[in-house]
Amino acid sequence: MSFAVTRDNEDFLYQQVIALIRQMRDDQTISPGEKLPSLRGLASKLQVSVPTVKQGYEELERLGEIEARPKSGYYLIHDNEQRATPRRIRTAKKPVTVRKQSLIEQVYQAIHEPGVLPLGVANPVAAYPSDKMLARTMRRVMSKGGPKTIGYGPMDGYPQLKRQLAFRYLDFGLKVDPDDLLITNGAQEALAIALQTVAKAGDIVAVESPVYFGIVELIESLGMMAYELPLGADEGILLDDLTQAINQQPIKACIVSTSISNPMGSFMSDDNRKALVKLLEANNIPLIEDDVYSDLYFTEKRGIPAQGYSSKGLVITCASFSKTAAPGYRIGWMITPKFIEQAKRIKRALSCGSSTINQWTMSEFVASGDYDRNMHHLRRILLQNRDRMVAAVKKYFSADVRVSNPKGGGVLWVELKPGTDTTVLFHKALEHNISIAPGTIFSPSNRYKHCFRISYGLEWTEAIERAVETLAQLYSKL
Repeated sequence: MSFAVTRDNEDFLYQQVIALIRQMRDDQTISPGEKLPSLRGLASKLQVSVPTVKQGYEELERLGEIEARPKSGYYLIHDNEQRATPRRIRTAKKPVTVRKQSLIEQVYQAIHEPGVLPLGVANPVAAYPSDKMLARTMRRVMSKGGPKTIGYGPMDGYPQLKRQLAFRYLDFGLKVDPDDLLITNGAQEALAIALQTVAKAGDIVAVESPVYFGIVELIESLGMMAYELPLGADEGILLDDLTQAINQQPIKACIVSTSISNPMGSFMSDDNRKALVKLLEANNIPLIEDDVYSDLYFTEKRGIPAQGYSSKGLVITCASFSKTAAPGYRIGWMITPKFIEQAKRIKRALSCGSSTINQWTMSEFVASGDYDRNMHHLRRILLQNRDRMVAAVKKYFSADVRVSNPKGGGVLWVELKPGTDTTVLFHKALEHNISIAPGTIFSPSNRYKHCFRISYGLEWTEAIERAVETLAQLYSKL
């Protein structure tokens, strides 16, 4: 067996024990119904503590993959049910005018209701908050910078933060000029500036579907039209669909989650990302890459930003620290060598600048290595939470329910029986102090009424397990 438990691995030791048992199952070293190695025996062979092995076994039991038998030990369960992933929609026939703001407002309002469990918000940082480390960093910054920390900074961003971001992109083989980088108030402002830079009211924008509802609302507010490209549960959009759309529609821009999509959690490979850029640039269509989840990967390595494959400068990269470190800091950025001057003019008209103290703090946070250390733990916890949430959906929902298997991020996409209205489920759940995100807000054309998004980017508690059970009970009554 090639697998070994090692302290050099990014996973916790008990998570490596879980991976070992799963590998033994997959290569049939252990068959369903057979007894697993004893706690003490496996601990001795792996040279880890008995509590470490026990923690791994208990997590596998929680996930429904093994069972504990009194005075006997742990056994591999016979039927480890594999749920189907959500289906791809058919390619859109035509672009549509967007009208989604009312329901999106209700979803936002529900997230902030007192006493409501916020399973409707994508806030992965909540699973492993960075507030204490950031507080220490901010105190140092204020002591060092004094009044400068609360004053106006350069409109295009704090220079040291821009340099830190440029250094980070070198890790992916990208040479980014800090002058081509614009700091924004979160990725949402970056996306808004990017859209206004390359398109105008009435233009058609190609989007993946399902798509993050913030993009849906942006397109609506700017008076543009959306053309939906089906998103697969694993691979992202298909280039054949995009080619067909380009041949049939006057596409002015394309917005894609180039690494990890929201809400599906699919992961576009580097090869597909490269081919996407080549196709769009061959047709002189700008690509706006929504790259906010790229650091939250569960794959072997982080994806290379589409920016790295651009030869014409038609890629605009939009990202932020909102999903990885500090949502409330509202620190985002965009990289656009070709459109930077126009982007700066729009930024100046919108907000004149971003918080100096927040930018300064984030710059120090990244430079100190604390950001990467926090990300190291956050990814491990999110992966564990993903498995727990998938297991809870399988446990409580009927067998006809499909669920995604995200390659990163902090949310699941759940597909219920056709004909179900998850807007009704959304309101019913609120009566039980649970918020979800109904599927229809993730489509400009009212698709996905029978789907919903649920977050596992929270500190896992028994209340989350009970909430999933309640949602399943409400679904069974619809």
